[in-house]
Amino acid sequence: MAQFLNNLLNKVIFLSIILLSGCGGGGSSSSETDPIITPPPTPPPTPPTNTEPICTPTTYTNTLYCTSKRLNLDREFYIYVPNDIDTTNSQAPLLFSLHGYTSRAIWNLGYTGFQSIADTEKFIVIYPQGTILSTTGETHWNVGGWTVGSTTDDVDYLSSLIDWAYSEYEIDRNRVYSTGMSNGGFMSYHLACNLSSKIAAIASVTGSMTPQTYNGCSPSHPTAILQIHGTMDGVVPYYGNSISRAIPTVMGYWDEYNGCGLEILNNIPDINNDGDGGLLYEYKNCLNNIESRLYLMTNMGHEWPTNNGNNDIIAANEIWFFLKQFDINGKINP
Repeated sequence: MAQFLNNLLNKVIFLSIILLSGCGGGGSSSSETDPIITPPPTPPPTPPTNTEPICTPTTYTNTLYCTSKRLNLDREFYIYVPNDIDTTNSQAPLLFSLHGYTSRAIWNLGYTGFQSIADTEKFIVIYPQGTILSTTGETHWNVGGWTVGSTTDDVDYLSSLIDWAYSEYEIDRNRVYSTGMSNGGFMSYHLACNLSSKIAAIASVTGSMTPQTYNGCSPSHPTAILQIHGTMDGVVPYYGNSISRAIPTVMGYWDEYNGCGLEILNNIPDINNDGDGGLLYEYKNCLNNIESRLYLMTNMGHEWPTNNGNNDIIAANEIWFFLKQFDINGKINP
């Protein structure tokens, strides 16, 4: 019996040693490692949604209303196409007409007066709609200045409209122009600086350049500029403020960039006999035979001069018959 107990005790001791060695001395020398967990692959970013414009007729003659999506934003515009333009091979010039801050494309279509000129001169007009600025709830074009904080890429949007107009109407890519009132004038300068490869010339009425546009301006070719401004403009002051460069500074920038060698000053006649008139500054002898003009209207406020008002010039006439002289390569048939 003693021998049996002794043998049993030895077996228990032997098994204990085996178990202890299998546990690695309390785990300090274990050869096991934690399993490697591979995280699931990161899905690729969802590309922005873009859709081609869909256009429908309106009650306005020769005018379509178009909607699309660009960079996930719903966008809209009106387009005016004169009756006898060959929409399959027009080679017609294209003019953007851009509304002001808080305004609407349809209002711009109504007050600018380009349709009758387009009928005679055979060009297409697009009236784009700006988006809502989240900080104010107002319509805008993203140009810096008071629109700092906007995330809308209006340069991309307007560039896409040029491409679309070419695919739909075969516009003359060398004769794409932009004009606008107030914020629309600021945006026209912004295009001249940031979409220069597609914009031949621009005109601004009561607009200017924000510090952001001015400091970051990078045109790729001499650009004809027309500016119409009033001495009594209290919204975009002629001599500038913290969000708007002074008009003489703006004209000086383009005068230098365009390499102009001659400045001519003439009086603007007081056609409506109100005792005002104005001054016309012309910048000539520029590269590629382009030129620029500044209409400084005495006692004019923040407004678009039309033949319905007490004005010495009609903005639409001055703008088109200036812009039409130039394409992206300079003056046409100098």
